[in-house]
Amino acid sequence: MPETKLTPPTEPTGAPATINVRVLFFASLADLMGGRQRSLALAAHATVSDALRELAQSAPDFASRVPHVSFAVNEAFVGADTPLSDGDELALIPPVSGG
Repeated sequence: MPETKLTPPTEPTGAPATINVRVLFFASLADLMGGRQRSLALAAHATVSDALRELAQSAPDFASRVPHVSFAVNEAFVGADTPLSDGDELALIPPVSGG
């Protein structure tokens, strides 16, 4: 009987090398980033943290605000280690004060 070799699993054929995510900016972040939304191309298997690093490259003050920002993916609050998928909507929500 011939020996059967198992091959390691691979990503499905046609899996994207990059994903596109729509980022929504609220309140002061919209002013800082120059608009209320932006499309972002990221490597496949990117996380919210990867998206934040990418965004920080385009706005010097962005990184200092990130520790105070809440994140939502597809309208559900998530942590920074949450994986992103092609077509996701990432909302960045700074703290809001007022009365």
